[in-house]
Amino acid sequence: MQLARPDDPDGYVIAPDPKAPRLTRAVEGVDQNGAPAAIRVVEERPLTIFLNGQEIVTAMTIGDYPEYLALGFLRNQGMLRADETVERVDFDEDLDTVVVRTDGQTTYEEKLKKKTRTSGCAVGTVFGDMMEGLEAVELPDLAVRASHLYALASTINRTPSLYLEAGAIHGTVLCQGDRPLVYMEDVGRHNAVDKIAGWMFSEGVSPGDKLLYTTGRLTSEMVIKTALMGIPALASRSGFTAWGVEIAREVGLTLIGRMRGKRFVCLSGAARLVRDADPESVPEEDARHRRKGAQA
Repeated sequence: MQLARPDDPDGYVIAPDPKAPRLTRAVEGVDQNGAPAAIRVVEERPLTIFLNGQEIVTAMTIGDYPEYLALGFLRNQGMLRADETVERVDFDEDLDTVVVRTDGQTTYEEKLKKKTRTSGCAVGTVFGDMMEGLEAVELPDLAVRASHLYALASTINRTPSLYLEAGAIHGTVLCQGDRPLVYMEDVGRHNAVDKIAGWMFSEGVSPGDKLLYTTGRLTSEMVIKTALMGIPALASRSGFTAWGVEIAREVGLTLIGRMRGKRFVCLSGAARLVRDADPESVPEEDARHRRKGAQA
């Protein structure tokens, strides 16, 4: 991934860079007819995250934006408190480690003993009670325009990405209105969300007027992360889990899934939908994106 150019017509602050050499490699094999075939496949590598002197977790990731991933993971786990100051974030490429240093002390031994393996690809981990902090969440009553959903899907679907280049990966995009801002990818959707959380934390970005778009399933983990980040709307081209829908309704999160072409389904927050676009005026999703999307 790379910072978008100032003249980027789609307005990304951070956009994918599918040609980055560290993110994929060429692998040779044979096709269904026995003929030689070479394709590019996504890299994955371990990244160990430390908070001050304490090792927290080792995540499997594609390796881009390790500092944002570490900060976002710690924020979403409740391990970076609002009253703490991050003094340094050090990434060692040779050791595949990130050390986040704060002005506080790290005492999460008990929390680290209780962990939940989530349903995310590449297997995410949540420490402590998954629902911790949700009772205090108060999401703003953000109107979500159908015209913005269609515009976002169109822009994101035609953005060059690892998702389209190689498959086997998830994308998550932070959006404002009809503009996609930050597009992160990783082998696990939880990592992509954490990178966005880390970027928002680093840049002091307000979540109240934002929407999160993901290519992955709308699971309980995705809903919880989005709500704890303070983002009031979550949309996906994929489907839902029952618990994800239940939590979204409890916390007042607008939840929209199965966004394919002119179609989408809203299972939470339908009263906040503004139907300002005629679905019949929206073209169907092109075959290339359907084919590539099925690989993720």
